Amino acid sequence: MKFQTTKSFMRYILIFSVLLLSTTAIVAQDQVNLKGGYAAEGYDVVAYFQNDVQKGNKEISATHEGVNYKFHSVENLETFQKNPAMYVPQYGGFCAYAVAKNGEKVGVNPKTYTISDGKLYLFYNSWGVNTLEKWNEEGAETLQKKADVQWQQILKAL
Repeated sequence: MKFQTTKSFMRYILIFSVLLLSTTAIVAQDQVNLKGGYAAEGYDVVAYFQNDVQKGNKEISATHEGVNYKFHSVENLETFQKNPAMYVPQYGGFCAYAVAKNGEKVGVNPKTYTISDGKLYLFYNSWGVNTLEKWNEEGAETLQKKADVQWQQILKAL
């Protein structure tokens, strides 16, 4: 009888673990712009810090905190793995300007970015609207402070 109880307990533990992992993946997807299944729409987040914009290769990829990243080279993958938090786009990879101005998660053009204080910010740029230009015109430092506050509100609402 003791064996049966232990077996049932282990089954509950397994079910709970699967549910917990599923919930974590759902939260990560809500918190990160995963267009195309990858952060930064599959662009190499390390390359941005080298002042380069490169599409990543699905054969050279990694997962960090439930989010998939692609890299242009094995060297960039290895660099990322040494300090992944350094390369993660701010505000989940959503448009920094939209987060600051409206508290909204808006998609980006991964070719439109800036690096400020060692952090990567991505921006919407389509249909004649380049939010990186607006970010710079309206004051990047002020908007970044607003976006930091707005992003915490967005995360609380998820």
